Amino acid sequence: MDSKLLNKDQIKIKQPLTTQKEVFQQIAAIAVDQGITSDPDEVIDGLLKREQEGTTGFQDGFAIPHVQVDAIKRPAIIIVSSNSGVEWNALDGKPASFFISLLVPKKEAGTTHLQALASISRMLIHKEKREVLASAENTTTVMEELAGAFA
Repeated sequence: MDSKLLNKDQIKIKQPLTTQKEVFQQIAAIAVDQGITSDPDEVIDGLLKREQEGTTGFQDGFAIPHVQVDAIKRPAIIIVSSNSGVEWNALDGKPASFFISLLVPKKEAGTTHLQALASISRMLIHKEKREVLASAENTTTVMEELAGAFA
């Protein structure tokens, strides 16, 4: 796993989140805390706008919300899971509870964004990977599972 993209402090599991906006606020708060952005509102607005273009909901409770805005200083992955499902308009019609969010500076939109999105999508195709992530009890398990996606 590219440690520049993700570290344990960018993972918060089993959070009391019930709406899409709460998920985006949590992602933005982590991004500010980790020095990824100093403008949480631009991150939240960008995530909301991207979602309006088409759902980032995948299947089996997973979503990959992503954003490319100038306020993001460096590419990063932030992972949040909710202890209850969040309505997400996912492809399978089910609520989402595991969010792998990709934050990319606008100037790196083409390369970094597409490579990371492709790696995450390839990993989530595998049911066993989704099951391990969805049932993860700690950040170490999440980090270990994601390391394979970026190997």
